[in-house]
Order: sequence, then structure tokens, then C-alpha cells
Amino acid sequence: MSLSFHWFLPTSGDSRGLVVGGHGTPMSGDRPASLHYLNQISAAAETNGFEAVLTPTGSWCEDAWLTTAMLVETTETLKFLVALRPGLMSPTLAAQMAGTFQRHSEGRLFLNVVTGGEPLEQAAYGDFADKESRYARTGEFLHVVRSLWESHEPVTFSGEHIRVENALLSNRPDPVPPIFFGGSSAPAGPVAARYADTYLTWGEPVLAVSRKLDWIRGLAVDHGRKLDYGLRIHVITRDTAEEAWAVADKLLAGIDPADIERVQAALARSESEGQRRMSELHNGSTDRLEIAPNLWAGVGLVRGGAGTALVGSHAEVAERLVEYSKAGISHFVLSGYPHLEEAYWFGEGVLPILERKGLWQHPNRRPSAPLSTPFAGASSS
Repeated sequence: MSLSFHWFLPTSGDSRGLVVGGHGTPMSGDRPASLHYLNQISAAAETNGFEAVLTPTGSWCEDAWLTTAMLVETTETLKFLVALRPGLMSPTLAAQMAGTFQRHSEGRLFLNVVTGGEPLEQAAYGDFADKESRYARTGEFLHVVRSLWESHEPVTFSGEHIRVENALLSNRPDPVPPIFFGGSSAPAGPVAARYADTYLTWGEPVLAVSRKLDWIRGLAVDHGRKLDYGLRIHVITRDTAEEAWAVADKLLAGIDPADIERVQAALARSESEGQRRMSELHNGSTDRLEIAPNLWAGVGLVRGGAGTALVGSHAEVAERLVEYSKAGISHFVLSGYPHLEEAYWFGEGVLPILERKGLWQHPNRRPSAPLSTPFAGASSS
């Protein structure tokens, strides 16, 4: 299995400490998410061989479409995993935007479809659908989007939540962007099985991840489909385990207990099953945060969404990634604090180990040409 690695664009800001909030709660880092800084992270990701960068969506961060469109011109091969919410835009418009992005970026768009699990945040955008309806709407949305990408004829669809008549794209995306999709609750599974290319889950212990993947695999078989699987997780990797855990301890020491209480109270209102599972890994306590070998739940104390990190030496982190790959994970969407520096720690420390194991290859590396001296030995005139 050849593994793919992706990085993260912190469009709410970055920091040497944990950035507090996200997923329905205010979030900002002391390193502003300026276009100049995001360009630096994109360059670091491209240099280190990451295939794409995930750009989040929500009221707590910058708009993903606009931000990534501004970064296309300053990168060469890096792809953009753009998060979008089906309830906030027309499927015809989304299909059209994807086609435009693919043409102008020369095929560098991936899509991360986010149904949305925070009712207060959804309501702020004017979306008052309940959870079951949001997933049903996502399925209809993706049905229309995929139909538009595949059809040469006008598309008409009338569902419970979405209706379009005679929709047709003048320029369909080429290639069709892969769809990443996550969700841990019962209504998420059938949508993933039918429409996703890569099912994405957050970083739980390997056995829990394996069980979730088996669930989706079974549903995908019913639709005659085979999916790829991805893991969204943070990393803290250093030359030695002691150095890595010292960084984790420093991040933990920098957390204000009041922030833990505030963020956990906000996340408790979430309707996301994945968020509930993340919160259960630590239960708001700073005790026993290493919940599995090298798997640390400290990030989730003050951050919504992906709340775990792989912590250890480069060799240990590589070993844990291999374990996840044996469970079926082939895409790893990673992040770390600060995102600029951690991209290099991982890229220079862990990826070469995986490359030596034959599990990964730098996408931009060219064979080195032998050194030569063109005029060596030539007589001067």
C-alpha cells in the first residue's frame, strides 16, 4: 500500500501553544493566518512531499474556497483539500466552482464534505435542519453534484431537501475531484458508502478505527463500491521520545483550566457523534492523556474536532502510522503546532523512514544527476 500524506492550513491562526476553540466556538492563534504565513505553510508542505493541504470550514476560520484560490499561484504541485458544507450552497454552484478550480489549478482540487454537527453554528448560517435531515440533504447534494460531473445532459432532481431543474455544466471538472467525507453517526454511513471516495475519521486507538472502517466497508459493498480510508490526526515528532513528550507537556502546561471548562461546555452541545467520541477519550481531565501507545488526547481538551496527536520519536510515530495503515488507512491528514515548523519535523524525520520501508515516495523528488565538469581536461586556446 502506498500512503498519502496531507497537511493542514490553520486559517484561524497558528501558535506555539494549542489554539483554543473551533467547531462552533471562537478560535484564533497568536500567529495570524495572513496570506503570507499560509503561503509559507503551503511551501513547507510542498517541499516536504505532502500531497495536499486541508483547509477547514466554519465561522471560526477564513473561507476555504477563497483562501485556497489565492494560494494556487504560489504553489506548483500541492493540492488543496477544500472543506465545504452542503447546506450552505447550491449543489449546482458547488459543482461549477469545482470545475473552475480544477481548470485554473490544473487539477489540484480535493473536496472535504462536512455535514455540520454544531446546531448553533449551523443556525448562525441560516440552517435549522436537524441532524438526520442534514445527512439526508448531504446525500442528495452529492447525488446532484456527481450527476452534473458525469452527465452530458441536463440534470433534473427533486428530493426531500434539494430540487434542481435542467442543471448543466458548460465545463465539467477534469479530473473529477476526489470526495473526502467523515461521520461517525448512523446516518453518515450510507452517505459515505454511496458517494465518498475517501472515508475520513479522527484519531482514535487503532482497534476503534478498524471497527469503524469495517462498518463503512460493509455498507460500501452493498453499493458495489470500494473506498479509500483516511485518518485526521495531529503529530508531535522529534529525534527522541523524550523531546517529543516534553513538547506535549509544554503544550499541556500552557492550557488555562478556564479554557478547558469553556470549550468542553460548548462541545457538550455538539450533535456530532465523532466529537462525542473525541471528548470521551479525555473526559475533560488532564490525567491519563496517553490513551494508547504514543496516542495523546491533550489537544482535544481545548480544540473541537480532531483532538488526538501521535507523540514520540520519528521511529515511534512511523511505527504507529504503519499500524493504522494495516487497519486500512491510506490517507493521513496531519497537523501540529506550529504548523510551519511541525511540517518540517514530520517531513524530515518520519517520511524518510516510511520511504525506506517502501510505504511512501516523495512526489516531487527528481533523480539526482551525476556531477560533471563540462570542460574538464579540455585544452584552453
